[in-house]
Parts: sequence; structure tokens; C-alpha cells
Amino acid sequence: MRKLLLATNNPGKLREFRRLLCGLKMEILTPAEAGVALDVAETGATYQENAELKATAYARDAGCLALADDSGLEVDALDGQPGALSARFGGDGLDDRGRYQLLLRQLDGIPEGGRTARFRAVVAIAGPDLTEPRLFEGVVEGSIGFGPAGDGGFGYDPVFLLPSGKTAAEQTPEEKDASSHRGKAVRAARAWLETLV
Repeated sequence: MRKLLLATNNPGKLREFRRLLCGLKMEILTPAEAGVALDVAETGATYQENAELKATAYARDAGCLALADDSGLEVDALDGQPGALSARFGGDGLDDRGRYQLLLRQLDGIPEGGRTARFRAVVAIAGPDLTEPRLFEGVVEGSIGFGPAGDGGFGYDPVFLLPSGKTAAEQTPEEKDASSHRGKAVRAARAWLETLV
């Protein structure tokens, strides 16, 4: 059976990837299961560049297909920031809660209609038999709330309001998988992977 390495050490992403790829006729491995210990610096200027860097490095190390993503939050009132720097927004000293609290402070005074935002994800698949990584994108539109709500998800999920009125952190895992930016990108990637098996 063909192997697919999930090129991330983020536990939240690993759980999402596993759910979204459940039933795919490939042996799906985490870095720990594959004996791969990499920490790839996200030095790219775009989601695409960062996803390609990670997928390529993991595929090279493991000698099999590797799937990586890079994603971020784009806030219109902040000219698309934090964007590709979402995971490092505010510096290394902040955790997820610190980052979304910083975001809320930066949006202080901006009314509801001016808080539009989107989550964007790019998934890259690299492998020894691919001449270049294959890319897949997913986007979900929403806005930034005035405070956190919900205890699911990770990252900016507690402050990202969906058109339904729920935050991404208030969704069940199944709801999130069906509508999230990462869910859309991984489903497109999965459709391509199914042509290989």
C-alpha cells in the first residue's frame, strides 16, 4: 500500500488531516510513526511557498508522498494581515490565545461591518515520483467577532465568525471538516490522491 506522510507536528492539524483522509486507500503516517523528526522553517512569503517547503522536505526525508499545508487568517481591515505570518503573529512569545487577543486589540473600534476576514489554506503534496508539488486551495469567508466563543478548534477559531453566526471554535469536528478552508483544500487533494490508488 502506498504511504502518505502528514508533514506537520501540529496535533490539531494531524487530527483534522486524519479525519479528512479517513478511508483513503493509503497508509497514512504521522512524522512520529514514520520516524521523521523535522522542523521546517516557514521562510516562504506565501502559503504556497511554505506548504511546498514542508511537503518537499518531508517527502525527501521519508522517501514517500508527503502532504503539508500552510494556512492563515486574512483580515481586510488589516490589509490582509496576519496572512502567511498567522502562526507567528505578534512574535514567538505568544500562544494561540495571545495571538487572537492581539488581533482583537488591533481591531478595537472597528464596527461589525468592517471586520470581514477569511481563512485560506494551501495544501501541497510532494513525492519522489513527482516533478513538482501538486497544490490545492481552500477558502472560507467570515468576520472577526468582538470576543472569543467556543472551545473547539485551535488558532484563531474562537474569534472567526462564520456566516451561520457560530465561531469556528463552536463547530463540531464534522461541521468544521465540511466547511473549513483546510477541509476544502484537503478534499481537493484527496480527490487527486484517489487517482493514484
